[in-house]
Amino acid sequence: MTTSKKILRTCDKGHKYFKSSDCPTCPTCEQERKPNNGFLSLLSAPARRALENNGVTSLDELSKYSENDILQFHGMGPASLPKLRSVLNEKGLSFKN
Repeated sequence: MTTSKKILRTCDKGHKYFKSSDCPTCPTCEQERKPNNGFLSLLSAPARRALENNGVTSLDELSKYSENDILQFHGMGPASLPKLRSVLNEKGLSFKN
């Protein structure tokens, strides 16, 4: 197994961080953006960004999509679906069939 060379980067806010991928996301900025409550706070950063980038910021909006639709969003993985199903169910909602 080879190790990837990590490159020192600096974000627009001046945070310094190392990354071995092309991903431009600053971990410090991402942690600052994480909501403290609501369904988006339950998700990983990539899954949260996937929903936000597709305009899904409420449970009502989420219920307009099927599970398969959600899985097509870049950054969304199957591990997030049980969490999303659960919060939808708590509000009497579900994914579109």
